[in-house]
Amino acid sequence: MSLRTQLRKILPSISVTEQEALDAGDVWLEGSIYRGKPDFDALRAVPEAKLSSEEQAFLDGPVQELMAMIDDSVIQNEKHLPEHILEFLKKERFFSLIIPKEYGGREFSPYANSTIVGTIATKSSAVAVTVMVPNSLGPGELLMHYGTKEQQAHYLPRLANGTDIPCFALTSPEAGSDAGGIPDQGIVTKGQYNGEEVLGLEVTWDKRYITLAPIATVLGLAFKVFDPQGLLGGKESLGITCALIPKSHPGVELGNRHDPMGIRFYNGTTRGEKVFIPMDFIIGGQQNIGRGWQMLVSCLGAGRGISLPALGVSTSQVALKSASEYAAVREQFGLAIGQFEGIQEKLADIAGKTYLQEAMRVLTTEGLGMGLKPSVVTAIAKYHMTETGRDVLDSAMDILAGKAIQNGPQNTLASGYVAQPIAITVEGANILTRNLMIFGQGVMRCHPYLQSMVEAIHSEEANADKTFNKILRQTVGYSVANSLRAFKLGVLPFTASSKSSLPEVQPYEKAAQRLSAKLAVYADFSLLVLGGKLKQAEMLSARLGDVMSYLYAAMASIKYYEQKVAVTDREAAAPYFHYATRYALVEAEQALHKFLDNFPASGTRKFMRVLTMQFSHSMPQINDDLVRELATAAQLDTAFKAQLTHLVKPQAGDGHDINEQAYKAKIACLDLLGKVKKALKKREIKAGVRFYETLDNALIAKVINETEYAQLIDYNRKREKAIRVDEFDFDLNLLDENTASGTIKSVVNQ
Repeated sequence: MSLRTQLRKILPSISVTEQEALDAGDVWLEGSIYRGKPDFDALRAVPEAKLSSEEQAFLDGPVQELMAMIDDSVIQNEKHLPEHILEFLKKERFFSLIIPKEYGGREFSPYANSTIVGTIATKSSAVAVTVMVPNSLGPGELLMHYGTKEQQAHYLPRLANGTDIPCFALTSPEAGSDAGGIPDQGIVTKGQYNGEEVLGLEVTWDKRYITLAPIATVLGLAFKVFDPQGLLGGKESLGITCALIPKSHPGVELGNRHDPMGIRFYNGTTRGEKVFIPMDFIIGGQQNIGRGWQMLVSCLGAGRGISLPALGVSTSQVALKSASEYAAVREQFGLAIGQFEGIQEKLADIAGKTYLQEAMRVLTTEGLGMGLKPSVVTAIAKYHMTETGRDVLDSAMDILAGKAIQNGPQNTLASGYVAQPIAITVEGANILTRNLMIFGQGVMRCHPYLQSMVEAIHSEEANADKTFNKILRQTVGYSVANSLRAFKLGVLPFTASSKSSLPEVQPYEKAAQRLSAKLAVYADFSLLVLGGKLKQAEMLSARLGDVMSYLYAAMASIKYYEQKVAVTDREAAAPYFHYATRYALVEAEQALHKFLDNFPASGTRKFMRVLTMQFSHSMPQINDDLVRELATAAQLDTAFKAQLTHLVKPQAGDGHDINEQAYKAKIACLDLLGKVKKALKKREIKAGVRFYETLDNALIAKVINETEYAQLIDYNRKREKAIRVDEFDFDLNLLDENTASGTIKSVVNQ
């Protein structure tokens, strides 16, 4: 019995849906990471993302107008998104960011799309989600890539100008993450349409969690097609298919709403029972029956890398701006709380991870802007950037403490805190994304021979044994080369290469090379020892996926520092860069240790450890000095910090504006505050019960002059407003029609 025959009994074949997912996307930088040789040349050759003049004008114009219209505290106390906001979104074509200009769309880049969604999300998650869904996975993108010319000509202009509002229904009560297992079905049959008998489908569906469904005018629908009567002349089960159905079509049910954590975006259900649709409703026409899953995974990869990561980044930027400004202004025990090391530890973590988030956002959208659809990279972006956003926001909540938990217009964190689990759940729960998708897809997509080998093992071709043996020899050679390289870098780590011209970058590039080489070895041995069982060993494969993810993050950090940080800002950016890159490398190394510690075959585990010299932690660590340095930098008013929080656009009178005014006022009078504190310490003046009384005493004692007194009084007024929280002139248990009308105002902000 040949080796191929023996393996055929052990290894499962690739299912149709798995094969379509593998064929749908592109392999990008993650391929070089998996193979042990991170391609920094390709990284540096990626065109730098920049906004066009048209995109910048849209951000400066309609987006700014929209931000001024939004009061999220009012939205959250209403049942619906305000009609004037919805009409503004339609009028300014916010739903057409990806639609080509020939159809009336804006045709913006992925980077611009991400920037727009992220900017809106800093003010309102509900409005951001409403904008992002039509510009992500939905009828628009499916029509652009797969629709017939007639479908494109009819629907795309209507989607662009807001005449039609789209939604896309994939998830059912019985099939969430397992989208390939959807029970919804369409039976090929004949029926009446426009007074004629035509060939079509009798479709039955039950879908939930469908964003925009309650207000959609056109429904994108995924279901399985069956042809029991053989009307199409082929097999009975034809596969997943996507159709576009007007809401007005008989039998379509759209309307019942969910309540996702009180975030007031439209999310709901759609159902239909034996609804007859003509073949013309299938996206791309009858010829695309059974191609739905391929269409979906191809389009999903791009959307997953834009919208949800943008929400994670916006959360981080809001957290950094809010926490750093509050830490600088809020004082306890006579000191700004940002000077306490406990606060500094949290603040540095927020700052470093926000840098990493922005670097990953930029790199991922740059890849998408090249026309690539890297499904593994977008899965990495979706998982890690939404999870990091949650982690960063938790730290900011700790720093702002009581201010962070009181709802009202002045609270800059509450909306994001409540909405963050939504981004983590959408488009597949994050547990699935990490445990199955990142490495599960990565191993098949990135290994140079594995997919071909599995196909050869299950091949019925006459020369299958010959083909298999050839691939096996190539695989063995590849694995031996991986092992030799990893052993060399383990014994002689200084031989790792770096092509960066910046001395501070070179150690990190070399570290990434060493970790990647080890990853390639561990992946090879996992496949050799565990084979098909690796698919079920989710905790092990997830750790290998973590290594890929964090090395991708480290590469993003390096590229951002080299290309997006101005030379004049390098000094200010350095602590952010060092913290972010070290964090990514340390997490990657930690994942390798956990993988080895839990590998089930003892002998193989010991051999891998010796082969790669993986006995201790060798990555540069985040020490206390770096934490203090970054926490201090995060509290400074620098151009680079403004760059890292650029998505946050304070509007007159909102929480960000109140915080920023107090922060900038304090930065401007630090020397004067020092004079007053020095006088207090020398007992030249007495402290008042309130700070303005202390300033009165300082003026009388001529510690400060009239001009300085006026500046300090102005700062104190802004400081007092910033450290207060919203309070209301009504009983919170008596929310009634006043709430719905948006007339209730915070006492503080009146």
